[in-house]
Amino acid sequence: MITINVVCVGNLKEKFWQDATREYEKRISAFAKINVVEVKESEYGTSEKDILCAKQQEAKRLESHKKGFSIALEVNGKSFDSESFAGYIQDLANRGVSQITFFVGGSFGLDSDFSKQTNQQLSFSKFTFPHQMMRVILLEQIYRAFTILNNKTYHK
Repeated sequence: MITINVVCVGNLKEKFWQDATREYEKRISAFAKINVVEVKESEYGTSEKDILCAKQQEAKRLESHKKGFSIALEVNGKSFDSESFAGYIQDLANRGVSQITFFVGGSFGLDSDFSKQTNQQLSFSKFTFPHQMMRVILLEQIYRAFTILNNKTYHK
């Protein structure tokens, strides 16, 4: 069974995001081992230098969670539709990857050097989403991928 790790900067404060996350974790667990990890979000100043420094601090916290095949969520990353994303996960499994780790940045995204050192950068859209919502979107798409791969009726 493949292991999916979702490593996120910051925590979910609102109950509705927490509930959605738990629901998709439960659904994914029928197909894969799922771990969701939160690392502390840095305090952000207002200058570009402050933001860069904060993202570098977060990258240091994320580094210890790089396991298996690592994927950074980035606006300029590779885009998939749901079927091709499912195929991508299947291809990784077929190549012997037993663990995939996704990284979701904080309010200002991931440190660019950290992202470049992952195996893949993945984009869900050119739109900007709150990082709490992005976590739920990612988990939903992982669940959708597994339903596609297992011929379940969830995907339409």
